[in-house]
Amino acid sequence: MNLRPKLRSPPLTALSIPSPPTSPLPYSSKSVLTKMPRKSLLRPTLVLAFLSLFALYSFLFYNPPNYNTNTSINLDNRSFRSVDDNKKVKIYMYDLPRRFTYGVIESYAEARGGETVGSDALLKYPGNKHSAEWYLFSDLNRPADLFYVPFFSSLSLVTNPIRPATVNVSPNRTVYNDEQTQEALMEWLEEQVYWKRNNGWDHVFICQDPNALYKIIDRVKNGVLLVSDFGRLGANQASLVKDVILPYSHRINSYKGEIGLENRKSLLFFMGNRYRKEGGKIREMLFQVLENEQEVIIKHGAQSRESRRMASQGMHTSKFCLHPAGDTPSACRLFDAIVSLCVPVIVSDYIELPFEDVIDYRKIAIFLDTYTAVKPGSLVKLLRKVTLERILEFQKELKKVKRYFEYEEANGTVKEIWRQVSLKLPLIKLMSNRDKRIVLRDLTQPDCSCLCSNQSGVHTTL
Repeated sequence: MNLRPKLRSPPLTALSIPSPPTSPLPYSSKSVLTKMPRKSLLRPTLVLAFLSLFALYSFLFYNPPNYNTNTSINLDNRSFRSVDDNKKVKIYMYDLPRRFTYGVIESYAEARGGETVGSDALLKYPGNKHSAEWYLFSDLNRPADLFYVPFFSSLSLVTNPIRPATVNVSPNRTVYNDEQTQEALMEWLEEQVYWKRNNGWDHVFICQDPNALYKIIDRVKNGVLLVSDFGRLGANQASLVKDVILPYSHRINSYKGEIGLENRKSLLFFMGNRYRKEGGKIREMLFQVLENEQEVIIKHGAQSRESRRMASQGMHTSKFCLHPAGDTPSACRLFDAIVSLCVPVIVSDYIELPFEDVIDYRKIAIFLDTYTAVKPGSLVKLLRKVTLERILEFQKELKKVKRYFEYEEANGTVKEIWRQVSLKLPLIKLMSNRDKRIVLRDLTQPDCSCLCSNQSGVHTTL
């Protein structure tokens, strides 16, 4: 899949190609007839001696080129790599003003009596021996399948001032406004030819905070939304079929040790905000039934450096880590638990999870429905029944999938997100084509084109 940025927005376009071969190039020779001088006995002898020495040197020191070199070429990613050199060489193409590319073709045609075609897509480079410059330009300038809109929507949301500007703030300082920034983004996008082409179906937006893009969500809902869950999104705005579930970045340090239970003395650990809204109200109920249980550590704590240090220590020394719903079904503590090799105990009836086509969460986590979890003594009783062998199996599976939750790893989260996005391409093409022929429908309920997320809840897996 070609995931180039918007073709006319960035000044540069990247492509990786192999380093040039180091083997000697073949050469050609010509035979020339000349008048031969009188033969000399000395000259042939010297020539033969020289050739013999050259042959011996070549035999001892010459390393012939390897014509069986296996070079892999992935045209979808437009990434070229030779096994002889694992270093990619990146080439960037300047987004030059039109006069230096398509404008030259037009000028060439006009100078020879040609007509202006009016569209760059219809321009044809004249067939001549210098066509290499066209083919290289075209290869780096191929149309994109998808367009990623890199607006930092979650950061923009929390940048909004919590309270009005005080007298201590300089009167010349511009107060940041997230809603205005969202509106400005849409005004810019809706003027772009690539947005108009498919009504946004082939655009990708990240809105990981549940409230990110809230002002314009109905104007970008055609695109692929990269979200943490569907807690604040309507059935006509997001779905598992159209969008991609992302993991939160884990906030505590990854566990660097091996699997084992020697240092995991606690049965269950949780540290987080006790009081949440909406589905997160389950937390207060869990605190009440768990805070006096033996071998259970459950603490109220807000985000801080010291809280993260304590959470790291707690998760690295516990067999199970509790993941109750927050204000929305998902929270970062699930991913903290995974990278800690602490078996997650998920109490969140409407949670959606990242990358479920490659991860079977039943192998790495325990699911409890809300009703079972809040019955006094029920949750702890279930966990005590889990054998040590089963816990080790959970840890082995956690270690296998841990890379999917490491954003900084080369073969980790980012690579998997793009793979997930690429899987949406057939549906995007279907919906963009359908959108161009369908009449406007005035429906009170979502039609069949809206494939909603699971609303059936979860059941206990033990």
